Amino acid sequence: MRPFPPAASALLLALSLGTPLAAPLAQPADTTKVSTEPLFTIRDAWIAGGFALGTIAMFPLDKHLARKLQDSTIQANRFFRHSATSVRVITESAWYIGGGLYLVGRLSGQDEMADLGLHGSEAVAVGLGLVTIGKALAGRARPRVDVNDPGHFVVGKGWSHEEYRSFPSGHTVMAFSAAAAVTSEVSRFWPKQKYLIGTLMYGGAALTGGSRMFNNAHWASDVLLGAAIGTFSGMKIVKYHHSHPGNKIDEWLLGVQVVPMPDGSVALGYRIVR
Repeated sequence: MRPFPPAASALLLALSLGTPLAAPLAQPADTTKVSTEPLFTIRDAWIAGGFALGTIAMFPLDKHLARKLQDSTIQANRFFRHSATSVRVITESAWYIGGGLYLVGRLSGQDEMADLGLHGSEAVAVGLGLVTIGKALAGRARPRVDVNDPGHFVVGKGWSHEEYRSFPSGHTVMAFSAAAAVTSEVSRFWPKQKYLIGTLMYGGAALTGGSRMFNNAHWASDVLLGAAIGTFSGMKIVKYHHSHPGNKIDEWLLGVQVVPMPDGSVALGYRIVR
């Protein structure tokens, strides 16, 4: 079957039983070829440390940048206001877009589209899972509470007050998780498209972070840390799935398929996901 155009899949994500089990749909791949490379490496630790230091270094600039963006001239710009709203809505629709790509890919037999939708959605879920507790515990006040006080942290207050869940930015985590997952998948399936799609996806993710600052919902350091967590989440989800063929998530959500039988009935079949 003709593969679904990669640019269309990625742009959609940036925007946004019958008889017993049948025989396998395809010859099983060699599932013993599981990668021996660790999921997290020393290099990852150095990169994470660099982002942590960068986030700390950003703290002194938080107030200056927040006040700049709340300047009446900038806030009155209709293009900025509408763009910020549009980017936020698209980011919040990531679940629907990813789920839609997965379902359409499964129903139409487009394996790459289903893979893209599933792993993109999974990366967003993992990224948000990582930051949800952290946001609540950190208890950092959003800029709109007091734009002159970026150091306002009340440990644990985020559990009960939404205005104290600023650190890090959840929207930015979602956007960069999706961007990293989609770019990583495109690099595997359609390597010639990776630079184009990567630029579009990461560019859109950066706009998401900027929109949260424009809306006075996050400080710059919130956005920087959110971008780092999201990028790690997306890259590691894709790396894990494709270095561990036959893992249970892919086996059930990508491998099991409905198979038409010669007598007109249907059965469940499976294929080993590489």
